[in-house]
Amino acid sequence: MRAWCDYQERSHIEVVRKLRSWGWYGEDLDAIVAALVSHNYLNEERFARAYTSGKFRMKGWGRIRIQQGLKQHRVSNYSLRAAMEEIDPEEYRQTLLKHIERKSDQYRHEDDWSLRARLHRYLTSKGFEPDEFAKEVEHFLAERHPAGERE
Repeated sequence: MRAWCDYQERSHIEVVRKLRSWGWYGEDLDAIVAALVSHNYLNEERFARAYTSGKFRMKGWGRIRIQQGLKQHRVSNYSLRAAMEEIDPEEYRQTLLKHIERKSDQYRHEDDWSLRARLHRYLTSKGFEPDEFAKEVEHFLAERHPAGERE
């Protein structure tokens, strides 16, 4: 179990599920989890920070989707808030802009309304906040067509 926890950060719920799949229950399971925590193989806040960092930097997820994932792992609100602080606001904005540019390149021949709808659906599915991306999408569309050339 220590080697499995050493391989990557694990949540408490992942460890409990793995132990149950191996046939451990009750007090024995609790003792193993307690030992892992006391020897620092299992740390909820460290898991939350690693999860947030990985999903944001590697998969380009937004805050909403990351928070949902952490809640599925039953991470405490304290650890969730601490993990969200790891996301740099400027890096978050740059990731959002990268998604907007990449997706709009795929649909560059569509009119603004269709593109706006596609971007809205896509960015929502990636977990970005609608109030955050709405202004960036509008700014992007305004730059797409100089004054007087709007579709």
